Amino acid sequence: MTETSQEAVPTLFRRFVALFVDWLLCLLVSGFFVPDLRTATWEPVAVLILEYAFFLGLFGQTPGMRLARIRCVSIDGGTRIGVPRAALRGLLLALVVPALIMDPERRGVHDRLARSVITPA
Repeated sequence: MTETSQEAVPTLFRRFVALFVDWLLCLLVSGFFVPDLRTATWEPVAVLILEYAFFLGLFGQTPGMRLARIRCVSIDGGTRIGVPRAALRGLLLALVVPALIMDPERRGVHDRLARSVITPA
């Protein structure tokens, strides 16, 4: 995938909706490990990274992405990115800053380093 038309690139709103849903799910799951989420530090972030590794690596979508009708695929061939690259993408996404630095195709640093791209589902 060398050039992406702007029509094929999901909006930032859809990406945000997907991330918001995924974050709420991570908080819910973290509640099983931390009795008071107000004191949680790294647990929700760890769950987010694991969620991305599992769902993106195996299915190409997180639950939030499915709801927002977007998916994450390999830039090399449009296939799933696999668990290691999905874990890397999740870790970089958890750092927040890479996601805010985007190119004209709306690929953040986390997407470029994981060699992935967000497409409509």
